[in-house]
Amino acid sequence: MFKPSLLSLAVSSALTSALLIPNLAQADDAQAKQDKSLEVIQITATRRAGSIQEAPLNITALDSDVMSDQNIGELADVARWVPGLTVTDQGGRSGSPIIVRGLNTNSSGPNSDGGTVATYINEIPVAIDMRLTDVERVEVLIGPQGTLYGAGTLGGAIRYMLKSPELDLTTGKVYGDVFQVSESDSLGGESGFIFNTPIIEDKLAVRASANFYIDPGFIDYNYVVRDAGVSMPDPDWSNQSEVDQNLRKAKDNNGETTKTGRISLRWMPNDWLDGTINYFYQKQQSEGRSIVHHGALNSNNGLNSKIGKYESAYRYEEPRDKTDSLLSLEVKADLGFAELVSATGFSEFDADGQRDQTDLLIRLAYGYEEFPSFSSFTRELEEEENFTQEIRLVSQGDSDWNWIVGGFYNKRKSDASSKEYTPGFSQFAVENLGGVQIRPDSLEYYSIDRSEITEQAIFGEVGYKASDKLTITVGARLYEYEIETQSAVDFPLSNTVYSGAAQDAVTFDFKGRPDDDSGNLFKFNASYQFTDTIMAYATVSEGFRIGGVNAIDECPDPIPVGQQKGCVKPQERIYKADTTTNYELGLKSTWLKNRFHFNAALFNVDWEDAQVSGATEIGQLPYTTNAGSANAKGVEVATRAMLTDSITAYATYAYTKVELTKDAPTLFNTDGKDGGMDGDRLPGSPEHQFSLGINYQTEILNDKLLDINYGLTAQSDIISKVGLHDSGETLPGYSLSNLSAKITGDQWSTTLYINNLFNKYTYTSVRRSNADIVPYDSVTDTGTNGADIQRNYGHYINRPLTIGVKFDYQFEL
Repeated sequence: MFKPSLLSLAVSSALTSALLIPNLAQADDAQAKQDKSLEVIQITATRRAGSIQEAPLNITALDSDVMSDQNIGELADVARWVPGLTVTDQGGRSGSPIIVRGLNTNSSGPNSDGGTVATYINEIPVAIDMRLTDVERVEVLIGPQGTLYGAGTLGGAIRYMLKSPELDLTTGKVYGDVFQVSESDSLGGESGFIFNTPIIEDKLAVRASANFYIDPGFIDYNYVVRDAGVSMPDPDWSNQSEVDQNLRKAKDNNGETTKTGRISLRWMPNDWLDGTINYFYQKQQSEGRSIVHHGALNSNNGLNSKIGKYESAYRYEEPRDKTDSLLSLEVKADLGFAELVSATGFSEFDADGQRDQTDLLIRLAYGYEEFPSFSSFTRELEEEENFTQEIRLVSQGDSDWNWIVGGFYNKRKSDASSKEYTPGFSQFAVENLGGVQIRPDSLEYYSIDRSEITEQAIFGEVGYKASDKLTITVGARLYEYEIETQSAVDFPLSNTVYSGAAQDAVTFDFKGRPDDDSGNLFKFNASYQFTDTIMAYATVSEGFRIGGVNAIDECPDPIPVGQQKGCVKPQERIYKADTTTNYELGLKSTWLKNRFHFNAALFNVDWEDAQVSGATEIGQLPYTTNAGSANAKGVEVATRAMLTDSITAYATYAYTKVELTKDAPTLFNTDGKDGGMDGDRLPGSPEHQFSLGINYQTEILNDKLLDINYGLTAQSDIISKVGLHDSGETLPGYSLSNLSAKITGDQWSTTLYINNLFNKYTYTSVRRSNADIVPYDSVTDTGTNGADIQRNYGHYINRPLTIGVKFDYQFEL
């Protein structure tokens, strides 16, 4: 558990590093001190090239070396090393919430990120949790970035910067990884290659890469129904023969297989024009969710005492196939007075998933609970297309004035459908509940949602060097957007079984409602250069997120009684754009001839009209609404140090206090009962975060390098619901340790690594709440099935102890 003593250690470690360095440095040879220093990480987050220490904003950049040292392969790993960033790792099956500075009001369950952080591949906004292969660096901008980066940057922006084709070298790399997860029955692995070659030297080059990743999974779905609609999902748990007759096991059923490929063509015909065409593809085939039900079922359920720490109780396997692709063209032209940048991108996304839906239908009490073999699953299809165009001019030269001006256009089309199936129920309804005919396909619910969002903006920044030390920058973004939605819902099974509709009938009455809005965002930044290596800055910046229309039918007036229905009431139909305003003071400093970096930021963020997820009063359909206001304040610290010529350390610490600043009575229930209150802590992120990485490097075997890396990441507790209302709970804090040893030769390296060194078993987030293990009045004692068998509630858990070996071989022609 993360304790206050560890916080003291976290803060004192940074200060101790600063105090020890002079003494350690005095013991070193003077020439060695002059020659050895920390690597200078270059970034382009300000839309200009420069070092991270020169940028007057709160940014963390992890380069490929750091990611390799700490075995960082995905965004959830990155977040542990970025102060102020929380990515709740929920495995490949579920979207992992991305939370910056605690700006989150949703429960920490599936799809609760809410879009407060924008992600980019190079210059193009996308929504991909990509495998970090052939990536030059990851840049994380903390705080609202609405001026230069636009919608979705309430909390910040994350940029995956791919390695660019080299025009003068033919290089290649092959690599592999084999690992064993302690709770898994199978080996996992990763393999791939990278190849770069000029086609016309110094003018045209191509770079290609491919990556294949297999995660074997470690959670067992040991209670899957054998024959849906026939097998009993809750047999007599004391009779093993009956259990085996009705249920089957799916071992290690939260794994994934991900294939990633990329090809880039770079053309530089002269010294002023540079263009790159990039195609990126990723296909992710996930199995089940990383949710366990150990200790999460009603005590009346005989399964509760049987289920293990690494077991899920879902009645169906929950696979999901997801494909992402991006085609982009990025062109830079040196016009002398300015650099012209054009970024054009077309991205596609589609997904096909299945999940257990039994609990929702039981909770609605439509008679399903009477059927002893009742179980239900949902099939979900999603498609999305995005076209993005940004063009900007960035001033060049030595003038005291600098400026950026640009335009942005984005069009997004999405199409989604959801089908719920209740195998065997229509036959039971005909025999026992007054049904008139069966529904052969068992299709109980069918919805289609379509939307088209068009966003346009012009933006700019102007900077003025008022003196040799003081620089002032102001920026603005003027935006407008339009939204068109269409949606339709049908209940085919009810219509067929009880109302006599045709056995394959599906009737849709599409309804749409447009929405539009416009606004402006502001930014002010002042930086003061005390010395060549010490800078302070002050920033006021704004961010926003597009509002919209919930793509659900409006309820008729009056609402039919006793008829299955899912709809929104008029006040649930539209949700507004929400905004953040950030006030920040920061320090960037470099000491001891670039052997020690110390960066810090104090911040205060106001969040207005926060968008939150909820469920409609009629039918419990997911929708988006606006809550009240919130505030986040805190401090973030990042340090890097060369303690000796052989030992390098980096550490981060963040303290975040985030809470509602206005009552939100309808946050959990539309009836306003037990809602959020002014002063309530927000869920999903810790108040304290700490990370420490240490690298020791020495020569062995005459000319080989040995790198030993230790990484510690820790966080304090999080809560699952705002203010712990509505049966929220506190998830304990935890710390994780990683250890690796790497030997590097002239063209090769081999690494032995251990992740989660002490095999910590920790909850990373929760699905729904522990209210689900308390019987609901609506379904208690109403039939064969009751609330005691519900499995809505469960915990996401972290990956257990993992041991692996990696290798790579590089060549140059």
